[in-house]
Amino acid sequence: MKRILLIATGGTIASKDNGNGLTPSIDVNILLDYIPVIRQMCHVTGISIMNIDSSNMNTAYIAAISECIMKNYNNYDGFVITHGTDTCAYTAAALSYQLVNLSKPVILTGSQLPIDADGTDAIDNLVHAFIYSCEDISGVFLAFYSKLISGRHAKKLRTTSFNAFESINYPVIATIHDNKVVYNKNIAIFKCNGKFHIETDMCTDIMIINLFPGMDYKIFDYIESSCKGVIIQGYGLGGIPDNITDYIHNLTSKNICVVVTTQCLYEGINLNVYEIGHNLAKENVINGKDMTIENLTMKLMWSLAHFNNIDNVKDFIEKELY
Repeated sequence: MKRILLIATGGTIASKDNGNGLTPSIDVNILLDYIPVIRQMCHVTGISIMNIDSSNMNTAYIAAISECIMKNYNNYDGFVITHGTDTCAYTAAALSYQLVNLSKPVILTGSQLPIDADGTDAIDNLVHAFIYSCEDISGVFLAFYSKLISGRHAKKLRTTSFNAFESINYPVIATIHDNKVVYNKNIAIFKCNGKFHIETDMCTDIMIINLFPGMDYKIFDYIESSCKGVIIQGYGLGGIPDNITDYIHNLTSKNICVVVTTQCLYEGINLNVYEIGHNLAKENVINGKDMTIENLTMKLMWSLAHFNNIDNVKDFIEKELY
């Protein structure tokens, strides 16, 4: 049987009501006690490296997850991470960049109800995560509501429903039926052959701007003085008001990365359709394509920490990575 390490980080799945609302407090070994069936499919060890509400997730905590995987990499065949759902997509995306040449499965999961709650979704999600972790796949994934979703395409769309996550602009990798994995035959999962290592540096000097009609553009003065990169969520195919173009030119001329994406969830941007798009392309903006804001944010933070100029960051962000 394969050896799987469960890394607990807190979240709803490990929460109890302390009289002032839910707070993570359930030990990792207690989580395992709720799913004795997994000991029939793998050798499992549990470790708790933090016990936080995922609203408090930050780059230091994400780095700690990567470091835990690195420390235990040679001793296990796969990894399951329990995580709060609210920022799980951010962590999944970040790990997909920090875990370099990953050749084993790293499966994040969580739940909408605590594991000891009546009618909880936690047990199914956790069991399914372990099933996926025993598969011969590699990469960072999210297991939720029987689905296996690429860590770079996961997004939480529902606040309370068990079917909380969807795969955005990319097919679901697999589903589980009767505890058996059914793969999407149109998706290929590639194995990495290089030496596994981690690169956890992240640049937090970024800003995300969600455009709205009538907004005050003084925010760009702050970006110029304090940020190394900005993500602008424009309209539709990437529409940006004409009077922002000069601000963007000023930023890019000072080696500040400007990423343009859309407020629309599906299908991404296309700067070749409208005149404003053609004008933006001349300003050396970075095309956010059809990436989720969670993935784009983590990809920008990682690339700014590892590349020295706009062109290198642009090449990396615009490169198709699944």
